[in-house]
Formats: sequence, C-alpha cells, structure tokens
Amino acid sequence: MIKQALAICKKDFNSEIRTRYAVNALLMFIIVVISVIKFSLGEDKLSAEMNSGLLWIIIFFATSNGLSRVFVSEEERGTSLVLKLSSDARSVFLGKLIFNTFLTILINFFIIFLYIIITGLDIRNLGLFSLTLGLGTLGLSAVMTIIAALISKASSKGTLYPVLSFPLLLPLLLACISATTLTIEGAPFGAISGEIQMTVSYTIVVITASFLLFELVWND
Repeated sequence: MIKQALAICKKDFNSEIRTRYAVNALLMFIIVVISVIKFSLGEDKLSAEMNSGLLWIIIFFATSNGLSRVFVSEEERGTSLVLKLSSDARSVFLGKLIFNTFLTILINFFIIFLYIIITGLDIRNLGLFSLTLGLGTLGLSAVMTIIAALISKASSKGTLYPVLSFPLLLPLLLACISATTLTIEGAPFGAISGEIQMTVSYTIVVITASFLLFELVWND
C-alpha cells in the first residue's frame, strides 16, 4: 500500500510540475490577499488575535483553491478508471493525502513568510507556532482530501468545496486560531496543550473515518 501511495503522490507531483496550475493560482491569490491586507492597514498594527485569524482565513481559502482539484483532475483527464484498476482505494487516498499535505506545507510556508515580511508580524514562540501550523496543516489536508473525493462526483464542483469543507473544518480552525494567538504572544506549551490535544484528536478521527469511507466514495 505504501509503495502504491508514494507512486500516486509522485505522479501528482510530476503533473503539477508540468502544468503548475495550482501553484501559480495559489501564489497569485496569496500575494494579492496579503497585499490588500497591508494596504488596508497602512501603519496600524494588528493584535495577536487579529493576526492569527487573518492567517488561518488566508490558509483556509488558499488550500480550498489549491487542493480541490486533486480528484477533479483525475475525472477530467479520464485517469480515475486507471487508478481504480491499478491501485487499492486506500493507496489512492493515502497518496493523495501525502501530496496534499506537502502542497499545503509549501503553501503555508509561503503564506507565513510573506505575511511576516509585509506586516512585520512578531512571533514570540516560533517553535510552538510551527508545531501548531504543522498539526493544523495535516488536519486541513485530511479534510480537504476526502471532500475533494466527494465533490469530484458532483456536477457543481467549485461551489460545493468550500460549502462542505468549512463546517467540517470549523472546530479545527477555532483550535488553531486560539493556539496561534497564544504562540504569537509567547505562551508556553502548557497554555496551548488543550488546543494541541484537540487538533491531534480531530486529525486522527478524520483520517481514520476517511480510510473507512473512501472506498465507498471512490468506487461509486
């Protein structure tokens, strides 16, 4: 299963390198959004709560734009049948999840880097900030991957993705925003342990449920 999953991830990576559809669209979206925020703020400084909220809003919409095509592209190119015949359903989901996770990590790194450069955000506890971002990224990728599989079968794919993903991601986003706020303020691990436990538990539940349900979605 791992070997097949890595092969699928490599296929998606090579396809993205050739087309650069998602990467180019996401880079433009991120640059425009953060620039608008900077021009709107001027010289004003945002609170930690506002900074963390804006960061996760940007991350949510960026990942919604970038990860939604992971299964839609297979349906459009007519390669989904080949995957069904050549790979186990769990291998397909794992491969897509690995690809989405790596893509989300790259997206988030660029978002944080550009946001810090443009707004001058001061993160006082960078280690816990990175931990929160990493756990949130995995949870986001897990939800976005299974939602992408669901909407690939629908006719109105573009509108369904954020509509379905936002309610499922709301508990994760609230926990990540709270933890991010505390890390920006320099809080110790004990202050965010509840949010970290919530994020880890949420991600485990989503990944487990996705593995159990994906075969039904994929073979429908």
